[in-house]
Formats: sequence, C-alpha cells, structure tokens
Amino acid sequence: MPSASPVVSVPSPLARLRGLKPDWLSDPKVWRTEVLAGLVVALALIPEAISFSVIAGVDPALGLFASFTMAVTIAIVGGRRAMISAATGAVALVIAPLNREHGLGYLIAAVILAGVFQVVLGALGVAKLMRFVPRSVMVGFVNSLAILIFMAQVPEMWNVPWGVYPLLVGGLALMVFFPRVTTVIPAPLVSIVILTVITVGAAIAVPTVGDKGALPSALPVPGLPDVPFTLDTLTTIAPYAFAMALVGLMESLMTAKLVDDLTDTRSNKTRESVGQGIANIVTGFFGGMGGCAMIGQTMINVKVSGARTRLSTFLAGAFLMVLCIVFGPVVSDIPMAALVAVMIMVSFATFDWHSLAPGTLKRMPAGEIAVMVITVACVVITHNLAIGVVVGSVTAMAIFARRVARVADVTAVTDPDGATVVYRVTGELFFASANELVGRFDYAGDPDRVVIDLSAAHIWDASSVAALDTIGSKYAQCGKAVEITGLNEPSAHLHDRLTGELAAGH
Repeated sequence: MPSASPVVSVPSPLARLRGLKPDWLSDPKVWRTEVLAGLVVALALIPEAISFSVIAGVDPALGLFASFTMAVTIAIVGGRRAMISAATGAVALVIAPLNREHGLGYLIAAVILAGVFQVVLGALGVAKLMRFVPRSVMVGFVNSLAILIFMAQVPEMWNVPWGVYPLLVGGLALMVFFPRVTTVIPAPLVSIVILTVITVGAAIAVPTVGDKGALPSALPVPGLPDVPFTLDTLTTIAPYAFAMALVGLMESLMTAKLVDDLTDTRSNKTRESVGQGIANIVTGFFGGMGGCAMIGQTMINVKVSGARTRLSTFLAGAFLMVLCIVFGPVVSDIPMAALVAVMIMVSFATFDWHSLAPGTLKRMPAGEIAVMVITVACVVITHNLAIGVVVGSVTAMAIFARRVARVADVTAVTDPDGATVVYRVTGELFFASANELVGRFDYAGDPDRVVIDLSAAHIWDASSVAALDTIGSKYAQCGKAVEITGLNEPSAHLHDRLTGELAAGH
C-alpha cells in the first residue's frame, strides 16, 4: 500500500495579507504610541515652520504647507521609518537669497529642481558616501545639533514677560516626572496641554504660537511656479537648487544614521535620498518652501515619544494641517514656553554626554577629539550642519592620512659581499607617505645593485608609482640598477600600468 503523501499547508491569501499588515494595524499599543507621537510632533512643527518661513522671507503658510507635504510624502516614499521631514532652517538659509533677489516664483521653481537633483543623486548612489563619515564627526554632529536646538530657544527666553519662566520650569518638571506616573501618554503632550490650560484659564500674558504668524485656513492647492520657463530661469535657480539638494541630503542621511543607531535598525539610505527628492518635488508643486529631515522633531518622535513606524510621520503632517485649519484658534493660544520646554528636553536628550566624560576623553585619541571639537565649532559658528560635517570629515581624513603616512618605513640591509643592498619598505604608500620615500635612499653610497622589497607594503596611488620612478631615475644617474620585488597583485597592476608614464612632459 503506497504511503500517504505529506500534507502541505498553504496559507490563504487572507493569511498572507495579515502577515503584511504594518505593526500599527495589529497592535493597539503601537497604534496609540504612533498617533500620540504624531500629535506631539505636529504641535512642535508649527512654530518651527513659521520661524523658518521668516528666515526664508516667505509667508508662514509656505513653511507650514512644506511641513505638511514633506511629512506625508516621505512617510510613503522614504527609506527611514519614523523620521520626520519638514521645512528646515538649513534649507531656508540656502534659498533665502534667491527669494530676496528674484521672488517667490523662483524659490518654488528651485525647490522642484532641488528635488529632481536629489532623485538623480540618490539614484547614482550618493548615500554610499555616508561610509566616509567617521564616528568622531557623527558625535560632533549630534552634539552641535543639541547646541543649536538649545540656542534656537534662547530668544524665546530673553526679554519676555516674567510669566514665561514659571511656565518653562513647570513644563520641564512635567516632562521629567510624568513618565514615572505613566508612559501611556507622551509627557510632552501632557506638558503642552496643561500649560495651555493654565495660560488661558489664568489669562497669563505670555508669547503664544499665534504671535509667530497667521495659520493657514485651507489646504494648499497644486500649481506651477510663476516663472518664465526659459534657460535663463534655469541658470538662475540651478546653483541654489543644487546647494539645497546637497544640504538636504546630507542632513537627511545623517539623521537617518542617527535614528538607525537609536533604534538598532537599518534604513534604506538610497530610498531615503530618492524619497527626499520626491517629497521636495511634491512640496514645490504645492507651493511649499521645501525641506529635509528635521533632527529635533525626529528626536521628539523617536526618542521622546517612542514612535517606530511610518504612521507617526504621516500623522505628524496630517495633524499639522488639521490643527491649523480646524483648531487654529486653540493652537494659537499655546504658550511658546510649553514648546520651548519640549525642545530643551530634546536638546538635553540629544547631546552625547558620554563623549565629554573624563574617562572617555582620557582614552580617546587626540586627533578624534580634535575632529569632534572642529565639527561642533563649525556647525555652531555657521549654523549649518552640512558645513560642519564636511569640514569635520576632511579634517579626519587629513589626520588619518598623516597617521598612516608615519607607518611607512624603510630599512636597508647590505649583503656580506657588498655587491647588493636590499631596502625593505613597510606600510601604506600613497601621496602623503610617498613624498618622503625618495629621501630615504643613499643613491651615491649604495652598491651597483639595489633591490627594493615591497612585500610588506601596498601601492595606493599614482604618487607612489611616481616616487618609485624617481628613485629608479636617481640610481640610473649614478649608473646603478634597481629591482623592485614583492609587489602584491593590485600594487603590481597599478605599477605596471603607470610606471614610466608620470614623468614631466607626459
């Protein structure tokens, strides 16, 4: 009797669909966390977006529209879950001169073109450049971000009515102690609600969100920028658009890496780069001022509120418009002190305090400490995170090149018969170490046969090949023969391809 065939259980289409459901659909706790996180972020976005609109010289509605469209779009097409993208100060600084000199139509056109640039750069793999950002630069980036977040709150605490200060202290106390009672509701949301109720109920005269500017009363409408579609327009906006694209990508990718570390998860940096471009294109067609990832609001969403999915990002943008259009009068009454308290807590939580601990500084190489300090200084002075990252990375590379150049060494051994000298070269040969290599040989005093053993070395660039050619030429002028031995395969391939081709006149 033939044995029965094994029964294979095939999941039904409905079961497969259940497996594809996002976390927030299957877990009520996740749903609650994501919804409340989105609401807190939306409240924090309103004054920030208005402030950045002022920096760019545009109507506050354009910053709010940008925050709405950026958050909603990036929640769908982005590569890093729970990260918040909206109107930012770095982008505002880049495009402000264009708005002043040429008007709003050119600014909107530049936002769309910047999005196109970001899509192209993302497709070309610009995200892979993140691997060249050292950890010391990343630490400096995080610390400088925390400093900038705090500095941005200082104007809200200076020359203000006395009532601001007890509200500020009360808000900080609520966010420190309320989580000990329960974490079901985010402490920042509780703080904002309680301080708003106190301010309105007691009629305390303090600066409010409404003092920052008028909130929009309707959704944005899509349309084309009001500019002539000519080559002259393209050449005018292209430099600003390209600068905006680079700054936006750098801040977004650095923020994505930061969230990766916080959540111990990986993100798709290429998708995020392309997604930022798509979000800016959408934002431009809806009349927004453009933007990129917002680190402060992302920290509120991920670190303070505990959000982990795309739902919080989407709802941050959606709630932003609902709050402005439906609850505008209520939102306008929120005291700025409540939002300042939230951002101070974000600043404190963002700063890497371990990096300044005496034990850490004692063990850390001086070069890495210098890179961290330089990164922080550049960002704080320029108020531009991208400049700090570039300068810090270049400094780190220079220090690394100098350190590796010192590793290269040359030792000479002469045969007993005195007819041959063998120079053993160890270390990495590149432009920094190769420049000193030529002076390590005794051209006049060496015997007629010279062997250069490179079995413990590696040739990295044309400068090293040129140095070896120069050494051979100097020995040839003295009537002596040089033999190079021990080249590994990559070094031999580079040497064979370039030797004799790098002398002046070629």
